[in-house]
Amino acid sequence: MLRKKIPFGIVMVFLFASPVLDPTILTIMTALLGWKVALIYTVTTIALSIIIGLSLGKLGFEKQLKNVLLKNYQPESKGFNLKQSVAETLTLMKTVYPFLLIGAAIGALIHGAVPTSFITQYLGGDNWWLVPIAAIIGIPLYIRLSTMIPISQMMIAKGMALGPVMALLISSAGASLPEVALLNSIFKRKLVAAFVVSVISMSTISGFLFYLI
Repeated sequence: MLRKKIPFGIVMVFLFASPVLDPTILTIMTALLGWKVALIYTVTTIALSIIIGLSLGKLGFEKQLKNVLLKNYQPESKGFNLKQSVAETLTLMKTVYPFLLIGAAIGALIHGAVPTSFITQYLGGDNWWLVPIAAIIGIPLYIRLSTMIPISQMMIAKGMALGPVMALLISSAGASLPEVALLNSIFKRKLVAAFVVSVISMSTISGFLFYLI
């Protein structure tokens, strides 16, 4: 997308929105948590993704991209070269896969070491401060959103408030360790940090909205 000269802010909006607004995920959420929750979730994540993504573009974070994005890029080139595309794909995979595997291993380890019962026990209740804590805890948890939704339903059934649950759900989907590790291969540290903080902020704001509702 960046090579096709799509504005950086728009790319960031896509990066924030794409993992949390999959149609399959929204369908599962509607079935398990109800259409009102799904509707509020959709509107909130779309609005915050647009605001945060465009804000990062306005603040000049485009300068925090690593040169790997522009390597061997020839804007005047026309047509599709299969051999060159395969070679470039393999090079990119070699660059990002170590980060992806490390992040997945750490995230899976944390997920296995921190059972749902533990999270429910210590994040139960409806105290407002549980929302930002849940948003932060969700970052290192390597859980697919399709898996996290039924887990969220169980947490709610066990007494966990909807606000912290949604904060946990959004943060775990928006910035899991594998994704952060992957982005580290193309983003400089300042942009990676801004991405993580943005996801935590989006999760916290969304959680507070559900907490108030």
